[in-house]
Amino acid sequence: MYDAAIIGTGPAGLSAALNLKIHGKKIIWLGSKEICEKVEKAEQIMNYPGFPGSTGSELTEAFRRQAREMELEATDLMVNSIVSMGDYYALMAGSEFVEAKTILLTTGITRVGTLERETELLGRGVSYCATCDGLLYRGRTIGVISTSPRFEAEVEYLAGLAEKVYLFARYKNCGVDLPNVEIVREIPRAIKGENRVEAVGCADGTKYAVDGVFCLRTAIRLNTLLPGLETVDGHIAVDRKMETNMSGCFAAGDCTGRPYQYAKAIGEGNVAAHSILDYLAEKG
Repeated sequence: MYDAAIIGTGPAGLSAALNLKIHGKKIIWLGSKEICEKVEKAEQIMNYPGFPGSTGSELTEAFRRQAREMELEATDLMVNSIVSMGDYYALMAGSEFVEAKTILLTTGITRVGTLERETELLGRGVSYCATCDGLLYRGRTIGVISTSPRFEAEVEYLAGLAEKVYLFARYKNCGVDLPNVEIVREIPRAIKGENRVEAVGCADGTKYAVDGVFCLRTAIRLNTLLPGLETVDGHIAVDRKMETNMSGCFAAGDCTGRPYQYAKAIGEGNVAAHSILDYLAEKG
């Protein structure tokens, strides 16, 4: 059982991880191993105190150096779902099951558009985890909607089970080249089916008959990730302590709203970490 599970490896997640590590807490940090990779793309940063005129790569290297010195390493797993168990949380991360007394959401700006009927058919042919549900589709036809090359190993795993895979690769230069994988460039718009998945419908009217659909995205809609989490205008609702409406659940960074600034994210990560410390102390 971890004291805290931090989801997201941007500046807010890094700030919280550093503070919780300093205080000797047992944490798991979930997200891309390339921490602060979005910061790295910034051409020039003028408003971060102490680093005037720095490039994103310079600031990112400083962040990563500090993480290495503190022996902080992210676990490169995609969190598929979080369930409140009352006094702790259970997380599905890839095929791994994680338990933590508290969670901190530092997921950044979540711009995820679900397909029509995706939510309604979740668990009835729609899945977010290849290794969790892939065996259910051995010898069958499936659709895979992927937004990043980081999921290509999961696509290949599914291809080793399924008879046919329609891969809707929503990125350039797809590296999957297998005889039973057909790369589809039409834009998927809907998942068809009344009680179970029957097909993927595309913007041009084309339909691809499938027995199941795996949605492999770098982000999941907040209300799908953690049912019951309160949001306002697409952002997680928090108070001054970065507490959400769910006990033991905190949030920090861009996911809590504007301004979308690195300094704000790091400050909120710090506040959230100290709120988690207070929460753990109170719970004993």
